[in-house]
Amino acid sequence: MQENSAMADIGSLPPDKKIQLVDNPAEKRVNVLIDGLPFTSLIYPDDMQKPVLYPILTAKGTAVTRGFPLDPRPGERVDHPHHVGLWFNYGDVNGLDFWNNSYAIPEKDRDKYGTIVEKEIAETESGDETGTLVVNSNWNDAKGKILLKEQTTFVFSAPDADTRIIDRVARLTAQKDEVLFKDNKEGMIGMRLARELEHPSDEPAVFTDAQGNPTEVTSMDNKGISGVYHSSEGVEGEAVWGTQARWVNLTGEVDGEKINLIMMDHPENVGFPTYWHARGYGLFAANPLGRSIFSGGKEQLNFILSPNESTTFRYRIIVHSGENLSNEKIEELYNSFAKDYNTVN
Repeated sequence: MQENSAMADIGSLPPDKKIQLVDNPAEKRVNVLIDGLPFTSLIYPDDMQKPVLYPILTAKGTAVTRGFPLDPRPGERVDHPHHVGLWFNYGDVNGLDFWNNSYAIPEKDRDKYGTIVEKEIAETESGDETGTLVVNSNWNDAKGKILLKEQTTFVFSAPDADTRIIDRVARLTAQKDEVLFKDNKEGMIGMRLARELEHPSDEPAVFTDAQGNPTEVTSMDNKGISGVYHSSEGVEGEAVWGTQARWVNLTGEVDGEKINLIMMDHPENVGFPTYWHARGYGLFAANPLGRSIFSGGKEQLNFILSPNESTTFRYRIIVHSGENLSNEKIEELYNSFAKDYNTVN
């Protein structure tokens, strides 16, 4: 699945630095290029309910993220319009649903949903080893009241010709009121995958045609559908959902390109080791705050931030092209991640 019209908007530049960040305020996006070629973009249009990274490409230019709803591709599912690129939010924050908010919510119901509004691109720094992007955002209720302020640092890197890495470090600070993250299934860092990286399924679904129109399909064609989840604890396939693990590796193949897509949870995050809200239909998410949901009510978290109190969530996403990475190699990468953002020692 090569670069399409939406990806072409990222553009390309002669590589002044290996990792380049190009801020485009007029289009409300920051483009990230590696060796002069597109990797991803932070986008924050006014009609989107959260800032996201979209699309995300391998070193060979293959999209690992779904195109719908921004740029539908033939054969994609058209469910969950709030699943866009890579995002970070939650399903119950002081009773407001940030996770499910999208253009599809009726006007009469919007007071039940929260919106994350990008307020400032605070820093863009290109470099030969890493590129850094710092973004300030507000978590608002339907009337614009700020519940949380978020400062997120993205660190982009490419340790070798086949590997791309995104570190997403989000510091959330409660404002005047206490903030309750009630245990909820919908959270917290999520990515919606390209169709080829889903698990094969026999269930009926709705897909897009070449013009982006939805078509109901009662019997699914699994040709080329190759995704499989593998967790750090040895759980595989759709059984990963609702289990705890330090990392999960999604393996699959797109147009003959073997891909490893790895998401890592940091030891200092609240709720570590996170539960995984990883679905076979292409939702790849880590949820550290839904403990009572995933434990069947045996445990409970209901995480609270007092006024002016902060917490930080640290995640690493690895996009690797080529032969599958061994568990030993992934553990090596995980240990490096854990040390990179260790604030205890």
